[in-house]
Amino acid sequence: MKKKISLVWFKRDLRLHDHTPLAAACASGMPVLPLYVVEPGYWLQPFASRRHWHFIHDCLIELRSDFAKLGQPLIVRTGPVLDVFKNLKNSFEIISIYGHEETSNLWGYQRDRNVRSWCRRQGISLYEYPTNGIVRCLHNRDIWAKIRSQRMLADVIPKPHSLSPISLPFGDIPTKDDALFGSSIPGHTQIGGRRAAVKTLNTFLTDRGSQYLYRLSAPGLSEIYCSRLSTHLAWGTLSTKEILKSVGKRCQQLNGTDGKIWKRNLSAFVSRLAWRCHFIQKMEDSPQIETHSMHPAFDCLLPAANGDVFFSAWSAGQTGYPFIDACMRNLITEGWITFRMRAMLVSFASYHLGLDWRCTGHFLARLFTDYEPGIHYSQLQMQSGITGINVVRIYNPVKQSMDHDPDGTFIRNWVPELEAVTTMWVHEPAKMNAQMQQKSGCVIGQHYPSPIVDHKIAVQAARARINAVRKTAGFRDDAAKVYAKLGSRKRRPSGGILKSNPNKNKLQQLSFFLDNT
Repeated sequence: MKKKISLVWFKRDLRLHDHTPLAAACASGMPVLPLYVVEPGYWLQPFASRRHWHFIHDCLIELRSDFAKLGQPLIVRTGPVLDVFKNLKNSFEIISIYGHEETSNLWGYQRDRNVRSWCRRQGISLYEYPTNGIVRCLHNRDIWAKIRSQRMLADVIPKPHSLSPISLPFGDIPTKDDALFGSSIPGHTQIGGRRAAVKTLNTFLTDRGSQYLYRLSAPGLSEIYCSRLSTHLAWGTLSTKEILKSVGKRCQQLNGTDGKIWKRNLSAFVSRLAWRCHFIQKMEDSPQIETHSMHPAFDCLLPAANGDVFFSAWSAGQTGYPFIDACMRNLITEGWITFRMRAMLVSFASYHLGLDWRCTGHFLARLFTDYEPGIHYSQLQMQSGITGINVVRIYNPVKQSMDHDPDGTFIRNWVPELEAVTTMWVHEPAKMNAQMQQKSGCVIGQHYPSPIVDHKIAVQAARARINAVRKTAGFRDDAAKVYAKLGSRKRRPSGGILKSNPNKNKLQQLSFFLDNT
């Protein structure tokens, strides 16, 4: 007789703590088999990259060890997930499969539909639980913030005390250099795993976070003073709820002038976490935004005629706009760059160069270690001006350069061709005369390219393209539908944690601080 078991299927939730499917499986009374499936089909998709796998690999090594301490190591299999389930069914009687709902690419949505169908045919109970603040089958966007806030106020679920061992080969975790995961990484990757996540959160809450608001948009400095938790949230080594409760505990410890500064910074951080869920919810409600514009009228926009040349220059950091190029080269090497710079890169590609957001989106997805589909495609469309419900924002790359890198330090670090160019000219080196170019050792067109487009002309053309679409028949009616389904109902959605007391204007107190026990 086959042994009866429950499977816990890990995807973007690589942790033991605050893991509802794991807790529910343990409460079922059945022996629990924790499983991660490396799916070759996923790694063939244009958004997947070895950089993602490097981070995941770190997580899996640590997660397997942590599960082993509970009595049952993490099982890892490579292959289509249904084939893996079928093979396990040959050895065990699978009573139930537990997992998180995943707001995924269309590839992932189809895979999950196939799994649900297979489970129904096999008589296997499939239990899927909400992830963070995302609400599946949301019928009315008006109530989303309330539901999210209620979830964030719930208790954190502790990790299991122990698991019964199940006799089964653990399976190899593919190496970081396995050919399955595509081309090599041009730079390096943030360290993955729960321990790294906890360390990063704690240093943010006790040191780095005090300057969060003031360094949020500055490239270089933002790498230090931003939370750097986005990758851990994307792959699930931490839950949003855990972070919020840790912030609340930290706020209990704050007082005086320094405490006010901290609370202002942490309040802004909590707001960003709420916006994070807000954007992922858009993709949950409308998965097709991976491939189609939120507002259907923008699907008629044609990419630039010389798009291949433009894309090649943009993706290599060779546009002739130093700040654009510095940001791109920084991203290629580090796998992370602050939000404003991401928005600027997308804006420049979509507006100035007229590139298709789907093409640039795939490229950026492969670079971002913190690639999160829900945020990625929502923001791609927002920064490309094709949602129909957001203000068109076209970044001036020279102004951004002067505002956020006034001395040109970041530019010179990432565009060494401009190392000897003075601050006066480092933002627009093409404006130097021939003598100054020779003196600085940077001859435009030889050592560094001329601007690939003229900013003013490109912006005028971009606005004309967008406005032409906005004037088409039925545009406003369709925009109203987009807003009803995907639009924000508040300028600042509630974080569910840092609420103001109308009498004392103090942050709500909570009793949790994150450790790694």
